[in-house]
Amino acid sequence: MAGKSFKYVIIGGGVSAGYAAREFCKQGVKPGELAIISKEAVAPYERPALSKAYLFPEGTARLPGFHVCVGSGGERLLPEWYKEKGIELILSTEIVKADLAAKTLVSAAGEIFKYHILIIATGSTVIKLTDFGVQGADAKNILYLREIDDADKLVEAIKEKKNGKAVIVGGGYIGLELSAALRINNIDVTMVYPEPWCMPRLFTAGIAAFYEGYYANKGVKIVKGTVAVGFNADSNGEVKEVKLKDGRVLEADIVVVGVGGRPLTTLFKGQVEEEKGGIKTDAFFKTSISDVYAVGDVATFPLKLYNDIRRVEHVDHARKSAEQAVKAIKSNEEGKTIDVYDYLPFFYSRSFDLSWQFYGDNVGDAVLFGDNDPASPKPKFGSYWIKDGKVVGVFLEGGTPDENKAIAKVARVQPPVENLDVLTKEGLSFASRKAVSKGPSTCYKGKGEAVGEWNRKSSLHQHSGVVKRKELRIELRIL
Repeated sequence: MAGKSFKYVIIGGGVSAGYAAREFCKQGVKPGELAIISKEAVAPYERPALSKAYLFPEGTARLPGFHVCVGSGGERLLPEWYKEKGIELILSTEIVKADLAAKTLVSAAGEIFKYHILIIATGSTVIKLTDFGVQGADAKNILYLREIDDADKLVEAIKEKKNGKAVIVGGGYIGLELSAALRINNIDVTMVYPEPWCMPRLFTAGIAAFYEGYYANKGVKIVKGTVAVGFNADSNGEVKEVKLKDGRVLEADIVVVGVGGRPLTTLFKGQVEEEKGGIKTDAFFKTSISDVYAVGDVATFPLKLYNDIRRVEHVDHARKSAEQAVKAIKSNEEGKTIDVYDYLPFFYSRSFDLSWQFYGDNVGDAVLFGDNDPASPKPKFGSYWIKDGKVVGVFLEGGTPDENKAIAKVARVQPPVENLDVLTKEGLSFASRKAVSKGPSTCYKGKGEAVGEWNRKSSLHQHSGVVKRKELRIELRIL
């Protein structure tokens, strides 16, 4: 089959691809030079919408409403935009072979694509229970969420099983956001996860207690400390029961599984250097192979702020890494230099009437502050993480745009703290103050001991304590 040749090819049609295309246009790309090859049937879109407004019964999001780059406040890139810019969108095309030495890609249909510079933006795929041979995991209405086709299946299931029962397997991003979305659709929801609390990669026990209490007040049932080990189906092959390891059996008309993902790097195995589960890159997202870049979920890159190398699965990094790679490509062609990627880890979520943001690193001692009573009409609380006498991470629920900017700046600047009591007493005002003033250097006096007590009689808002944490490097997934 006759091949097509392009100067630049982006493999993968997710968030990174759309933001890379926009950056190519900013930097200057000629018609016919750039192609995006995607196995999806639609132009790049903002994937986080799928677990939020796409599932809402009212104010529902649908394409073309959330094509990139609206997620960062930019222009919406409709399919017509790519055509106008001379960018070839090659959709519904799965690449099954990549020969990086020959600079050639081959599709499932046998099409051959040649390139001069390749950007790998293949993202992640969900981990499925069928991968582990879980009994009955191939029943109908056991669903996953990664792409728009998955979201469409879930929307149909919600309509078909009106007022039915759903079991959400997993307590991370997908578990929390989909539990909220299904509950808003008047589905009876039970969330099941093996950990002692939800979102364990980021949340402390104190943070998680608020969300678990809030969800319980919304009617979401939570089953912790166990896993799904099997499923029973009816005569039509539709799931009817979820069997748990602890012996319990839950009724279910819908099951949504969100137990993690893995980066899609199979095509490039043995051809590029890998590390920490991803494709190793430099601070410009260049891989060990000349003229091959990797961005988003698949990239393991130098995190300058912490003098570390990490892989980050989140839409914010997907956007920014794509832009950095394109700037690097174009600057290299022009004999110019650009700054290395200096990323501040950022994660966020929205569910029900809640909205939180986190910046930095969740290592060291954690100090909880503010009103984290699940019954509060307007809860606002957060947490600081302190390591080596400096604030290295900040979490905030219910923050205003200015307050969120303040915690971002604090996580970036990493101000020293006098002692943990300062953070407990000042709470959010510490971040606001430090964001506008560098302030004098002070000495850290905390030793990781508790500085507050949990008064159970007065509910969660009395809790302003310190939790000693293992130094877990966060590699949060969109799940």
